[in-house]
Amino acid sequence: MRLKLDLHDIFNKGRDIDKALGDIMDEAERTGARTVEIIPGKGSGQLKKRVLRYLDRKDVKARYHRIEKDSKNFGRLWIHFRH
Repeated sequence: MRLKLDLHDIFNKGRDIDKALGDIMDEAERTGARTVEIIPGKGSGQLKKRVLRYLDRKDVKARYHRIEKDSKNFGRLWIHFRH
């Protein structure tokens, strides 16, 4: 199972971004999803940096196995889980 989170609609709402990321991780853990695709979009790269900073937090990092950046599409990354 794979989940998807597109952040285009909330790109300028910091609190909503953090909530959306937390919610999708909760859903992945609840449903047993192996992968979550996150689409911060290309833009200036600031949103992707914010997402990576969030994922790098110690409390969040403990929840997933690894992050994969799409080498062909700068505006996408995956979070892999070991359930």
